[in-house]
Amino acid sequence: MNADRFFDPRTETFSAEERAAYQGGWLAKLVAHAHANAPAIRRALDGTGVDPAEVTSLEALERVPITRKDELLDLQRAAPPFGGFLGIPTDRLTRAFMSPGPLFDPQGPEPDYWRFAPALHAAGFRRGDVMLNACGYTMTPLGLMFDEAARSMRCVVLPSGVGNTELQVQMARSFGATAYCGTPSFLKIILDKAVETGLNPRADLSLRRAFVAGEMLPESLRAEIEALGTTVHQGYGTADLGCLGYECRESTGMHVPEEAIVEIVDPTTGQNVPSGQPGEVVATVNRTTYPLLRFGTGDLSALDISPCPCGRTSPRLVRIMGRVGDAVKVRGMFLHPRQVGAVVARFPEIERHQVVVTRVEHRDRMTVRFETAAAPPPDLADRLAEALREVVHLRAEVELAPPGTIPEDAKPLVDEREWD
Repeated sequence: MNADRFFDPRTETFSAEERAAYQGGWLAKLVAHAHANAPAIRRALDGTGVDPAEVTSLEALERVPITRKDELLDLQRAAPPFGGFLGIPTDRLTRAFMSPGPLFDPQGPEPDYWRFAPALHAAGFRRGDVMLNACGYTMTPLGLMFDEAARSMRCVVLPSGVGNTELQVQMARSFGATAYCGTPSFLKIILDKAVETGLNPRADLSLRRAFVAGEMLPESLRAEIEALGTTVHQGYGTADLGCLGYECRESTGMHVPEEAIVEIVDPTTGQNVPSGQPGEVVATVNRTTYPLLRFGTGDLSALDISPCPCGRTSPRLVRIMGRVGDAVKVRGMFLHPRQVGAVVARFPEIERHQVVVTRVEHRDRMTVRFETAAAPPPDLADRLAEALREVVHLRAEVELAPPGTIPEDAKPLVDEREWD
């Protein structure tokens, strides 16, 4: 791709045949590199009899076994820190992170490592924009994903993180912030805070475009934000793989970048499903640092291959429909029942527990109910809340319940959110 690579007609208007040839070329090099340098990939291919020299197309890629997120956690524990998937020497890494799960993620030396610059460009970001980056910079890579993408486009970045909404409004106003990156719910919180302090977001703030990710974007929330003067485009990706999809100006789904091969598979059989049918998102990206071939994200979506009026010809992820298995995403962070189980193991007073996730006014709310065998000590709720923040990295409402409140067969995690 060209040096700017924010919109390259040579690749983004490929015919189906051109796309297959382009992706087959980098796929062949990637698989050869992974087999030679990443022990986990070599074991997976050799163990299933897949000749790396033959993996030069999507059809051949389907023979490669899927590595799912939960499996990666166990593989990393067995061979820390990266489970044998690192494709370059450790001393070539620029950063390493611990994402919720916990999973370890490397950052390689490539510029715009997670490949979000084209996504920001599609959302209207341009050189000279001042971007309020309301994503965490601590331990997880989310903040730096967008920070590096924006700086590669010559945008100015305000690393604001999450929280301190009144100060965020002040910062956005003082610096004339024109763009936002973060979750859609937190953007709404910032705009509501501006209104609460007597400002008119359209007249008193310069926030005119936003790229949001990390959680669902209901159309009702998009409409509420855009009514306050900020146009919203969403994207999709993971800490392990980077960008896997982004909306264009038409907002008719999230375009899959040419440096990613995204499959939709039946979660049970692992076989690809026809276009338009839902299934698990499985992706392979053109990145030699961390060559996760056929990585199962655990997210559910579907692919739309119809033409898009914007001119891009890539398939589009229609939307993220939910999760496979037990994990859910809360306020942009993955939550797995085993994490709460690790907290419960510290407290012998707890007999049963259940996590309930709800959504009120476009904000996720997590309540954890703990059932105790006897009268709990007076500080138990506070200690549980602190332990949850430490392990899960999310604030939760703690409810202590008497014996018999939670049924024996109750699910450990219940997601009661509805998306309109």
